[in-house]
Amino acid sequence: MIRLAHLVSASVALLSLGVAGARAETAERQPTAVIELFTSQGCSSCPPADALFVELAKQPELIALTLPVTYWDYLGWKDTLGKDSFAKRQKFYAKARGDGQVYTPQAVINGASHVVGSDKVEIERAAKQAPGTGFVARVSLKEEAGLLQVAIAPKDKPLERTSGVWVVATTRVVTVPIARGENQGKTVSYANVVRGITRIGDWHGKETVLTAPLAAAQAPEADSYVVLVQAEQPGKYGMMPGAILGAARNPR
Repeated sequence: MIRLAHLVSASVALLSLGVAGARAETAERQPTAVIELFTSQGCSSCPPADALFVELAKQPELIALTLPVTYWDYLGWKDTLGKDSFAKRQKFYAKARGDGQVYTPQAVINGASHVVGSDKVEIERAAKQAPGTGFVARVSLKEEAGLLQVAIAPKDKPLERTSGVWVVATTRVVTVPIARGENQGKTVSYANVVRGITRIGDWHGKETVLTAPLAAAQAPEADSYVVLVQAEQPGKYGMMPGAILGAARNPR
């Protein structure tokens, strides 16, 4: 059974991030969609979605991220990977869309649309066909001399808006034995578990290069990262995340 959560007022916490290895993103590896899975170790319907995201994470055209939430911790098991800030991000997405839909497992595609996180057909359809949600920016990454360089360029004409540029620290695979709660006795693997999200600057819609220090961008247990260029919109409790305009991953 899909678990629903009530929409609450909150602000997204800024977290630290981790990065690794001097590499560069090539044009051939440019992804076409970012899919965020909001899941919980305390949700009995989530393990199929978690397993699906392990498979989706292997597709080079997709960036699959796992963001465990905390609002089911009262069900007898505290999520060992969960962060309140992920629950706030999910709820802000619902506010920005205007539909109020917050549940687990929920997959948010390119920051704009959502489907049930275990529905592979609908996820892949949304990633390929959702109108108005495709990337409009090309993003490439380079690490050199302790710095991360993020080059961003519009795919077509310059955009007349400012967006945030975020580095998302991840752990490629995390396996958790669950001892209590609805998934008691199960051992679940998670792909690209988010460890932190940090804003490193703004993109003003034109070709630009941002630089951030690697030394100041570390998160415990992170072994990889992605960079997102994401639109924002003002809300009652601060800026809310909107459509993802471009993304890049550090090469594996």
